[in-house]
Amino acid sequence: MAKRVHRPREDAEFNFILGMSGVSVLAYFTGTWPKAIEPCRMMDLVVGGIADDYTGRLTAVRADITRCPGATERYGITAAPSCVLLKKGEAVAHGTGPMTIAEVRKFLDGHL
Repeated sequence: MAKRVHRPREDAEFNFILGMSGVSVLAYFTGTWPKAIEPCRMMDLVVGGIADDYTGRLTAVRADITRCPGATERYGITAAPSCVLLKKGEAVAHGTGPMTIAEVRKFLDGHL
């Protein structure tokens, strides 16, 4: 995964990253239960592969649902993987399920 993808260990760290980011945030939520592992790994590769392309416009954050339950609840996450695009801490777009690089780019470009 690219260095530009933050991996908070808890809600406080997630909130700190949001507060420090001066740009939009792509928060993608992952899970560790058996049916979520492979789709979440796919999203790791996809987001990690494009994070550098959005430098200066986007901060990418990978949040584990069990480690960041407050963020999970706040943004209405009910499945993993799920993506939320945040502007100034407010959700402007949601996506659920694994996405290809092209789908993530379309998701982002429509809102950045």
